[in-house]
Amino acid sequence: MGGDHAPEQIVQGAAEASLSLPGAEIVLVGDAVELGKILPRLRHDGARVRVHHASQVVEMDEKPAEALAAKPDASITVAAGLVAAGEGDALVSAGNTGASVLAVARSWQLIPGVRRAALASVYPTELRRGDKDDPFSLILDVGATIDATAEDLVTFAIMGSAYAKLISKNRRPRVALLSNGTEAGKGPAAVVRAHELLLEATELNFIGNVEGLDIPRGVADVVVCSGFVGNVVLKMLEGVSETILRMARYAHKQNLAWRLGLAALRPALDQLKSVTDWEQYGGAPLLGLDHLFIKAHGRSSARAITNAIKVASKAQAGDLCGSIGRGMRELAERTGRAGVRAPGDEAGVVT
Repeated sequence: MGGDHAPEQIVQGAAEASLSLPGAEIVLVGDAVELGKILPRLRHDGARVRVHHASQVVEMDEKPAEALAAKPDASITVAAGLVAAGEGDALVSAGNTGASVLAVARSWQLIPGVRRAALASVYPTELRRGDKDDPFSLILDVGATIDATAEDLVTFAIMGSAYAKLISKNRRPRVALLSNGTEAGKGPAAVVRAHELLLEATELNFIGNVEGLDIPRGVADVVVCSGFVGNVVLKMLEGVSETILRMARYAHKQNLAWRLGLAALRPALDQLKSVTDWEQYGGAPLLGLDHLFIKAHGRSSARAITNAIKVASKAQAGDLCGSIGRGMRELAERTGRAGVRAPGDEAGVVT
C-alpha cells in the first residue's frame, strides 16, 4: 500500500513477477477490498499470488514511530510480522522508509555478531563488474545507522561484500572505506580503526580508502561509510543526475545548434540512461537482520517492483543472510585469535 504510485503499480509489479518467478509465492499485504479490485484486471498466476488483509496504511509523510503506534494494523507492520512468523521469507516495500525500517527492526532479529543493520544502495559508475557486467556499485550505510563505530564499518563491509557476490555475481568485490584521503591514517578515528581491522581480521578484497571523486568512477564495488555520510552522498548523486537532465532540457529549448548537438549525442545519451536506470535494480537492501528487506524507491513503477521482488527472491535462494552469518562467525574467530574486540560484543539496536 506504500509508495507514490500505490497500490496500482505495486500490484502490477507483483502480478508480473508471479509470471516470471515460478518458484515464488507473492503475498500482497493491504486493503483486501481495494487490492481485490486491481488484481483480477491484471495478467498473473493466481496460484502464486494471494492477498492478506491489513486495514491501515502509513502514509509517506507521516512520522514513523508515531504512525506505527497509532496504526497497529498498518500494512508494513503486518507484513513484517508475517515474515517473522515464517509466512514469508523476504519483504519488499516502496512505502515510508523510516516506518519500514522501524517495523522490521521491531519484528526481526539481528544476525548474531551484527550490532547494527545497514541500508545499502546502488549507484551507477564508469566501470563495470562481475559476470553480469554490472554498472552499479553498492554503498552502505545510507541512513539506518547514522553514527557507526569502527566495528560497525567492518560489519558493513562483510555484509556489502556478501550482497555484491550474490546479486552482481562478483566473485571478489573490491571493498573500500570512504574517507577524506586514500592514506590509511586519514579520516575520523572510527574509519582509521576500521581500516586496521579490515586488514588484520578479514579476508575481504579490501583496497583501502577512497575519496568522494572515486565513487562515480567505480574504483570500489562496495563503499563503506556511516549512515550520515552515506545519506549525504546518495542525495548528492541523485541531485547531480537530476541537474544534468534539467540542463539538457534547457539546452534543447534554447537554440537550433544545441538541439542539433543533442541529437547527435542521442545514442550516447540513451546508453547513459540505460546504464543509470535504477529501476532495473529494484531497491535498497536492509542488511544485518535475519530476513531480507528490500526498500524500493517511493517513485517505483511496476517494473521497479518486479525487479525488487526478483532481487529478494535471488537473495533468499542464495541464502544471503546465512552468508552474512558465516562471515560474522569467521570474523569473530579471527579477532579472537588476534586479541581484538569483534563486532557484536556490545548490545545494539537498529536506529
